[in-house]
Formats: sequence, structure tokens, C-alpha cells
Amino acid sequence: MNVNSIKLVVTDLDNTLLRRDKTISDYTVDVFRRVRERGMLVAFATARPIRAVQSLGINIEANAAIYHNGAVIAIGGAVHRHIGIDYITAKNLLLQTVGTYGNMQVAVEIEDVLYANFDVTKVWTNTTAIMTDFTDLPAMPADKIIVGTADRKIISEIEKSLPDDIYAEITENRLLMLMNKNARKINAIIEIASHFSITLAETAAFGDDYNDIEMLRECGIGVAAKNAIDECKAVADYVCGDCDEDGVAKWLEEKVL
Repeated sequence: MNVNSIKLVVTDLDNTLLRRDKTISDYTVDVFRRVRERGMLVAFATARPIRAVQSLGINIEANAAIYHNGAVIAIGGAVHRHIGIDYITAKNLLLQTVGTYGNMQVAVEIEDVLYANFDVTKVWTNTTAIMTDFTDLPAMPADKIIVGTADRKIISEIEKSLPDDIYAEITENRLLMLMNKNARKINAIIEIASHFSITLAETAAFGDDYNDIEMLRECGIGVAAKNAIDECKAVADYVCGDCDEDGVAKWLEEKVL
């Protein structure tokens, strides 16, 4: 794809657009302002919930956002669609995981509220959660279940027990996320692009982790951060600079602006 054909820029946040300290430079903000002035649309694609993205105070106007890896899609600042795990399935998975693995740290996101069986501040700073044993959850679909393990043996066991419509994905090499199989960044990008009458071929995606692989491979242009995992770099069309060096913005300025 010719970079001049880009109409939609989709970027992951943590360790891609954001620096490792979760800040964003004035330079990057200015580049994205110029991207929008050139008529291109901007979308964020993250595993984070809505409240966590808002707390970052990113001074970049986005036309759309993908939260929880695609479980929540927002367009124009309003939630467009939820793609979650039904209440009964989520509750059964939570109780089964805790029952099987004893002291395993487990959490679940429901309607932008985090419920957990441990003190989440020891894992995520500036985060709050409602303590629970998962028997008293609201009877609503879950956006995402988080299991505190990266142990391949345990992950394999969990995957074998999952219903057909749920998948598991490792993030940050320390957590396992369980989500609806349709809740994927690439599916959300397709929906957002269609909403704006843009094709996937006219979309550029930036990422660094396992949950970015599909969008880097399937979008018209896929760009992996220098600090990305090897699996991302293997499917990307380009590798930009490190997240701490404004890699995304520099690539856009050099190749697009």
C-alpha cells in the first residue's frame, strides 16, 4: 500500500504511542494534530478500559477508540458496541479458575468497573477495584477476565477448558486475558473503518505486543515499534523507533507528512 493512501491511523497505546512512563511528548501530540489536519482519522486500540485511558490525559483527539482489545468500541466519544462474555459464562470461568488454582490473582471488567480477589494496587498503580469472591457480581456481561499468570502449563490447562466462543491471550508476558472470540482489535478496526467508509487497505496500524499481531498483519500498513516483540516485527511492513523515542510520530512525519 502507498503511504499516501492512508485514511485511518490506528495505534496501540502502552509501549507504542506512550512512553514506558505512560507519558506522551508535545512533539507526538503535534504530529497527530497535523495528521488530522491532513484529513486522516485517528483511533486508539488498547487493552485498557475506558477509565484508564481517560486517566492518561492524552492530548490527542481521536475519532474512535478500541478498549479491552475490541470488547468495547467507541466512535465519536460514545460507546458504539460491546462484545463481551455473557454473565453465566463469565461467572463460571471465574469460579472455576479460582477453585482450580487456589490463590491465583483474578479480576474481571464489567461496565468499566474492575472486580478482583486481590489488592490491585500491588499490580496496577492508581487503580481501584471492588473486592469480591465472584459470587456477587452484577448480572451483566463481562468485557474481559484477567488471570495473573504467564505460566505456560497453567495457560494451556485454562485454554483447554474454555468454551468455544472464548479465547485466551497473553499480555505484557505476565497476564492472561480471557475474552469473547469476536473481541479482537482487528475486528474492531474493520467495524470502525466501515463506519467511516474506509477500507482496511487504507488503514495503518502501530503496535508492539501479542494483541497487536493481527492488526499489523491485516491492515494496509503494519508498523511495529522497535521495542515490539519479535512476533510483531515478523508480520509488520515497517519497524519504527522505540516508544521512548517518539517512534510512531517520527514514522508518520517521515513517511506520511
